[in-house]
Amino acid sequence: MPGNKYDCNSSVPTSRVSRLLQERQKRASPSSRSLQPTQRLLVVANRLPVSAVRKGEDSWSLEISAGGLVSALLGVKEFEARWIGWAGVNVPDEVGQKALTKALAEKRCIPVFLDEEIVHQYYNGYCNNILWPLFHYLGLPQEDRLATTRSFQSQFAAYQKANQMFADVVNMHYKEGDVVWCHDYHLMFLPECLKKHNSKMKVGWFLHTPFPSSEIHRTLPSRSELLRAVLAADLVGFHTYDYARHFVSACTRILGLEGIPEGVEDDQGRLTRVAAFPIGIDSDRFIRALELPPAQVHIKDLTERFAGRKVMLGVDRLDMIKGIPQKILAFEKFLEENPSWQHKVVLLQIAVPTRTDVPEYQKLTSQVHEIVGRINGRFGTLTRVPIHHLDRSLDFPELCALYAVTDVALVTSLRDGMNLVSYEFVACQAAKKGVLILSEFAGAAQSLGAGALLVNPWNITDVAAAIGKALNMSDEEREKRHELNFVHVTRHTAQQWAETFVSELNDTVVEAQLRITQIRPVFPVDSAVKNFLNCSNRLLILGFNATLTEAVDTPGRRGTDQVKEINSKLRPSLKGPLTVLCNDPKSTIVVLSGSRRCDLDENFQEFDMWLAAEHGMFLRHTRRGDWMTTMPEHLNLDWRPSVSHVFEYFEDRTPRSTMDPREISLVWNYKYSDFEFGKLQARDMLQHLWTGPISNASVEVVQGTRSVEVRPVGVTKGSAIDRILGEIVHSKPLKSPIDYVLCIGHFLEKDEDVYTFFEPELPSDNVNHLKTKAFDASKFPDRPPPKVAPSRSGSKPSHGNTTQRSTPNSDKSSNHNNGGLSRKQPSEKTSWNVLDLKKENYFSCAVGRTRTNARYTIGSSYDVVSFLSRLAEASLSVSSNSNPESL
Repeated sequence: MPGNKYDCNSSVPTSRVSRLLQERQKRASPSSRSLQPTQRLLVVANRLPVSAVRKGEDSWSLEISAGGLVSALLGVKEFEARWIGWAGVNVPDEVGQKALTKALAEKRCIPVFLDEEIVHQYYNGYCNNILWPLFHYLGLPQEDRLATTRSFQSQFAAYQKANQMFADVVNMHYKEGDVVWCHDYHLMFLPECLKKHNSKMKVGWFLHTPFPSSEIHRTLPSRSELLRAVLAADLVGFHTYDYARHFVSACTRILGLEGIPEGVEDDQGRLTRVAAFPIGIDSDRFIRALELPPAQVHIKDLTERFAGRKVMLGVDRLDMIKGIPQKILAFEKFLEENPSWQHKVVLLQIAVPTRTDVPEYQKLTSQVHEIVGRINGRFGTLTRVPIHHLDRSLDFPELCALYAVTDVALVTSLRDGMNLVSYEFVACQAAKKGVLILSEFAGAAQSLGAGALLVNPWNITDVAAAIGKALNMSDEEREKRHELNFVHVTRHTAQQWAETFVSELNDTVVEAQLRITQIRPVFPVDSAVKNFLNCSNRLLILGFNATLTEAVDTPGRRGTDQVKEINSKLRPSLKGPLTVLCNDPKSTIVVLSGSRRCDLDENFQEFDMWLAAEHGMFLRHTRRGDWMTTMPEHLNLDWRPSVSHVFEYFEDRTPRSTMDPREISLVWNYKYSDFEFGKLQARDMLQHLWTGPISNASVEVVQGTRSVEVRPVGVTKGSAIDRILGEIVHSKPLKSPIDYVLCIGHFLEKDEDVYTFFEPELPSDNVNHLKTKAFDASKFPDRPPPKVAPSRSGSKPSHGNTTQRSTPNSDKSSNHNNGGLSRKQPSEKTSWNVLDLKKENYFSCAVGRTRTNARYTIGSSYDVVSFLSRLAEASLSVSSNSNPESL
């Protein structure tokens, strides 16, 4: 790509896959890695990977915590990791904060100090009471709706405040080149906070829980704010493709943004990459632990204790989403249906207590204990019970030993982000090759589904049958299943997960820089106004829809007011500026639109300007007569009835879609329909059109973001400019060429040739000024006079009206009826420069689009209003003050 600094360096592959493969080879090569400078990685999570206990006023005891994320990043060698997070304790005094900060620095940790009220509202409230249940499909609190609404507002405010506090600490320790990796639902606002402070910061965000479907997420009152905050990150990661798909779908359905294979693209062309990165474990740590004496002692003890019985194991947090009651009930059903197994199998259930102060968790604990007691009383003996239940965690050697002696692991999560217990079990089964029964609602099912027995934990009969299959499985099948999962667990480790994510993040930033070369600069308002004042013959071409019309977007979702947008109205705030500019004798205003004539008449008939409807096929000056058509005389529109029938059919089968019948084209719009369904319907429609109604017609199909238009070949706004200029020249004597052109609009890609029509040609020799575009005045008199067509509003052409049109630099003119142009003899070939346009006096600008053929981009119609108001003020000032320099 010309002008791209990356293309100039042959050592940097231009393909994303090539860059990532090269990075992977570097990581695999020790010699190459040693030559690379260590990159700093700022890991930002709600909790630091340490437990802090205060021993005195300025003394703290720290202990490294266990966890998947901790083990993942401790094994990453190519990054210098720094942890930023809350230490889990309230430290209100400055002495204690300084002492804890110093102690944590030795562990490469940086604390964020949160007071008790923030923790209560942010962590216990919004994170654990709102986001966590919603992301696990448990829904929002329903007990007291009014109280929930009031508390939600304060909790959401605390959540935002806490995220900003995390961002302040990150900004304080950030150095140029650092990678910032934000983790989990606690910090969904953090990417936006960081990017606002430093837009060049490399920011990634990863969610360790499921991301719900868009129908669940849309129930959250702050749904849009959270999605937009996350989209500020460069790379957004999830454990599975399902979660990534749900996130993209939520951005599409709730925010109205474009979901593409790479991620989510906003209205300004900025891409946030969204991808799946399944986390793993440090499998070597578990394998090595089994060889050490502590684990061997436990293995021997457990083998002797449960000799003669098959061991089934469940290791879970005592949580609603882990499906512990469902697991135990399924085991009970298995014992009922298989009496021969009642004394040959034992279930060891480790339930690690969590949130013991919450009533729902207390209720769950009582429920589990009740079920376990009932089953043990029913199937147990004085010396043996079928279920051993422990409400505590185990130390690492004891846990590894338990994994090693297990015959069947039972994971019955009702909804789980990943569930690494299944990975840990597989890593410790090299000798026994036990069977894994895994819930299809756990993220690990996407990775270990090949070797596991997948079950629906809600179907107790199904789980009981899977237990029977696992216990009776042949040795050969067990070995094959274990081998599949063991290869995955040992290959896709936590370290590899972390390295892959950071490599993808670095590459995403490179891609973003490559995309910048395709993004046009922001419209230079000051230059456009200044040059406007210094030019004597100005032409302003303005789009209509999304440029001059009222905005109908709501803060929550784009394009919800369908009735209002279908009946597009000129912004009331533009009436004053347009009146001033239209009354300026040095300026000519043209509104160029794909809309119907009646729509333009309704909005602009009070102004002194040119209107070009349906891509310039119909022209009218509001002060000089009726509409005239520039369509070719033999234009074939025989295809319209059949295409209209197709559009009507798809309008009926696609809720909230509309057909807009125009005089030379037909438009089917599905902006307000379900986005994914609308795209499928549009694809089906296109296949039908090309194989049927338009297969032999001289038409083209123009696809918008959420529309399909069928129109005659060659009908574009750019092709209409030539005709519009001809009408302007013949109706308004030009004493000098046009020396200033402004073309601003929100046009389809097909119609962006309007921007390049006025683009000055580059000189072939060393000339300081650009060539002007010559206008052949003879080709307009030589063509048939334009036809005057009745407008849709019912007005009739004035057949007896005679209008004299003068051609510049010509003394000869003739009158023609029906608003015809002045004509010359075909032998008279005169041409002159209608445009004397220097590069700095041409301003083409696309509204709301950054990748465009226009020179510049402008954010929205609000900015168009502001700019035209400035032009109007400048025009009035020039009229009252002959000294433009004073402005």
